[in-house]
Amino acid sequence: MSVARLPIDIDFSARSQDRAFFCHDGTQIYLIHLIVTVYQENQENLRPIQGRNMTQTIRLPGLADVHTHLRVPGGEHKEDFQTGTAAALAGGVTTVLAMPNTTPPLATETAIAAAYQQAQADTRCQLGLFAGASPAHVDELPRLAPYAVALKIYLNDTFGTLRVEDVPTLRACFQTWPLDKPIAMHAEKQSVAVGIGLAATYNRHVHFCHISRREEIELIADAKMRGLPVTCEVTPHHLFMDVNDAARLGSLADMRPLLGTPDDVAALWEHLNDTVDCVATDHAPHTLAEKRSATPPPGVVGLETSLGLMLTAVSHNRLTLDRLIELMATAPRRLYHLPEQPDTWVDVVLEPTIVRNEALFTKCGWTPFDGVEVAGRVERVTLYGQVVFENGRLLAQPGSGEVIPEM
Repeated sequence: MSVARLPIDIDFSARSQDRAFFCHDGTQIYLIHLIVTVYQENQENLRPIQGRNMTQTIRLPGLADVHTHLRVPGGEHKEDFQTGTAAALAGGVTTVLAMPNTTPPLATETAIAAAYQQAQADTRCQLGLFAGASPAHVDELPRLAPYAVALKIYLNDTFGTLRVEDVPTLRACFQTWPLDKPIAMHAEKQSVAVGIGLAATYNRHVHFCHISRREEIELIADAKMRGLPVTCEVTPHHLFMDVNDAARLGSLADMRPLLGTPDDVAALWEHLNDTVDCVATDHAPHTLAEKRSATPPPGVVGLETSLGLMLTAVSHNRLTLDRLIELMATAPRRLYHLPEQPDTWVDVVLEPTIVRNEALFTKCGWTPFDGVEVAGRVERVTLYGQVVFENGRLLAQPGSGEVIPEM
């Protein structure tokens, strides 16, 4: 489809986003306003681009990634709060939630209080911590809650020591964790049924992390049809990669859950516009030396590639831009009761962009998507009215962000 390129910026950060669509001619992305009345409704969000020809920019709300591993404490050689939140801003993410399977895990008041204090000193954006459910420390759950946005329960394999396999610990989690704070689960295959059963038994919200299999997403869809209080997320790597990529890339595409079959990937896309509640990266950095060792740990990074990949899906009509914003900004905040960020937005240039390892801000410095072309790049991030990232330059200083919940 041949379309003249319009030299305009379009602001989707606060207005209705159901007014535009993308088309793709195989080489370039074009954004088109549909009718004159749409232009009239959105005039204040259309601005000439100074000094730019033949490209478009859009303005999105700051994204929220509710599943990251920032490796503090114990894994700072892979990532830390400074580098992890730098990677977040480079990817248009202004809120990150960090998982508790650290060393030591965030399962005691001592550990989570120390991580909270370190985050206050280092974060460049809004950051929240998960508390970890642990059979050895389940009695501490009420004391962890003030430091945490949510509780994470690992029913399946995890990097660390937080796996929960006994019923008494599960009962204690659902009975003592505050009702106003979500419970998130790493649950695979039949463990998803366990999580749904707990949600039904205790009538409280359970969020399923990184759903990756057809049987899982279809079971969650069935639960939702019956009105059960469950939600779920999918990751870009489970949407854009499968077992064939795992065979090609080896340990560089090893994560938990493992990459699925092409049929699993197809099922995730089939449910992306209804059953799936949000997109989260499961950003899990490891050094290249670790990944190339005899015992490579599972996990890949994602904070800096997620938006570009999902914009590529928009360009291929896999979802609308409106739906992308819901999945990556609106819904994550709603699910985790995260505070809004006024005067915060992300300016994105819609042009083919090659992902390069050398351009990454994450400390580990590599991604399985190295060399992949995506449909856009983050040009500028404004956080609370201040420009914190612009044209590849990180401007936010360590400690300039905020940790939630506020203590």
